[in-house]
Amino acid sequence: MEIKLSINGIDVTFKPNKLAYNSYINDITMTDKIAPATNFLRRIVLPEDKEKLNEILDNHAGAALQIVEKIIKQFAPDLEIEIKN
Repeated sequence: MEIKLSINGIDVTFKPNKLAYNSYINDITMTDKIAPATNFLRRIVLPEDKEKLNEILDNHAGAALQIVEKIIKQFAPDLEIEIKN
């Protein structure tokens, strides 16, 4: 699955996978959210878009978390779960 985002008019394509997603979730801590998000994005961005991603991350505070949020909504959508008694 490829996810193409337009970020401030710049097209960047990501190819998330289960291993990268699980690593991202496992790396998040109460005091560290930015580094795991940044690492996740750099693992899944297409090689030809890596430079564009780095420019966005370097020039926009909070960009990593905003981008990860969009990707995760597509890659791992919420399940409909209900309790049955």
